[in-house]
Amino acid sequence: MASAERKEARPSRKASIEEVTDQALSIVKKYISKEPETIIGIQEEHGEWKVLVEALERKSVPDTQDLLGRYEIRIDDSGKLLGWKQWMVRKRADRMIPEEEEWLVTT
Repeated sequence: MASAERKEARPSRKASIEEVTDQALSIVKKYISKEPETIIGIQEEHGEWKVLVEALERKSVPDTQDLLGRYEIRIDDSGKLLGWKQWMVRKRADRMIPEEEEWLVTT
């Protein structure tokens, strides 16, 4: 019992940006059941990571007609999954106009 109490009292280790990125890609595969294409952005704020991932929704021929879904994956500072949501679906060939506020990698 004493060792269990010591484990709870020990502060959790902060996940690195590499660990958060790997976990976000793994979440897309495991829970959303999609093949991740790329990380679009990553942001850490107030002990929470937000990772924007594009994943293949539907393969098409030609591949410019593939459908890509964009997902926001939320992970806490220790690397625990908090949730996710789909932001949009687009054709691979669609040109995306960047938003005014861009995410930057923070350390």
